[in-house]
Amino acid sequence: MTPAIVGLVAVASAGVGTVAVGGVADNGALSSNTYETLSQNYAGGMNLGGTNAVDISRDFDRQLIQEQSDRQAEQIELARQQVEQAVETYTEQVANQWVVPVAGYRLTARFGQSSGLWSSGRHTGLDFAGPSGSTIVSIAAGTVKSTGYEGAYGNKTVIVLDDGTEIWYAHQSRIAVSEGDVVRPGDVIGYTGSTGNVTGPHLHLEVRPGGGEPIDPVTAFSEHNVSL
Repeated sequence: MTPAIVGLVAVASAGVGTVAVGGVADNGALSSNTYETLSQNYAGGMNLGGTNAVDISRDFDRQLIQEQSDRQAEQIELARQQVEQAVETYTEQVANQWVVPVAGYRLTARFGQSSGLWSSGRHTGLDFAGPSGSTIVSIAAGTVKSTGYEGAYGNKTVIVLDDGTEIWYAHQSRIAVSEGDVVRPGDVIGYTGSTGNVTGPHLHLEVRPGGGEPIDPVTAFSEHNVSL
């Protein structure tokens, strides 16, 4: 086969896709009058019914965005409600939580002890003895009912809890809150001292449910899961 004939064969092969050389035919090639097209399902359409159909219209985009936006808004609202519920639960837990009023203390006179040291003949609270000037914190959330000097109690602060229980803090060297202040567990309310009828610096603490007669503070702390 001459070079000229070889060139003609190459051109013909490119145009019609099949040629016989030496008696062998390329059966996989396209015929000169056949064109292969993409499946219509690939391009998509609203009424194609094919499993590979994809609607790429603008209406579809708007519908999809709206559906996803609505779903996202629902998820955000649910998350917000869960957070608010968690905050409310946490706030309630904090309001009901009690803490120890001072650090570095020794429990000395206990509730109900009898002695001539007390005008009533018995001890009406619990004494936390320690260095003068030690920080006193509120044992629970409440509102300051009164502050000031009161005879044998010395400098005293009364805090009313949400359930009406009154907590008395006596013999303070200095009071750090004022009437009407709202306090949380752990808020500083004053400092230990020796004011009033005392034999040494300490905090005298009383627990009075409903503002009535005092009860044993140890029992009250225990009921609020606080060990002394």
